[in-house]
Amino acid sequence: MTTTVWTTMTEIILQYLGLWPTTFFTIVALMVVAYNVVCGMFFSADDFVPIKRQPLHLGNMTEELRAYNGSDSEKPLLMAIKGKIYYVSTSKMFYGPGDSYAMFAGRDASRALAQLSFKPEDFNGSLEGLNDAQLEILQDWEYKFIDKYAQVRQLVPKKTST
Repeated sequence: MTTTVWTTMTEIILQYLGLWPTTFFTIVALMVVAYNVVCGMFFSADDFVPIKRQPLHLGNMTEELRAYNGSDSEKPLLMAIKGKIYYVSTSKMFYGPGDSYAMFAGRDASRALAQLSFKPEDFNGSLEGLNDAQLEILQDWEYKFIDKYAQVRQLVPKKTST
């Protein structure tokens, strides 16, 4: 039975490709080796290790978020979108002090992200007056943060004394 299968497979490869099976499988093996060598030039096995997220569930917070802007190296970098606070310390190269997006750390940046703005007055959690397109942009940002960062807290309104 196995010789019949081998003979049939040999005939099929020879008929459709014009190659002997040994030639065909040699070419396939060389292609696999070449692929691995070329990929090894650009990527290492360490590039595919998943990022370990620190479990940091600290509960709800009000305005203490500002203390997590990177000014204290002992504290993690946190950032909020739509009241959800994310652990962004894994991207210190973006949100750390002096870096490109450092102004987002320690704040609810919902409005600024929705408007694609770097204006200081836009760094608040207010969604009032945003149009549908801006809310859609904000939703895209929220999905990116959900995929990339761990949500660690929830921003709650500050209680006012009566």
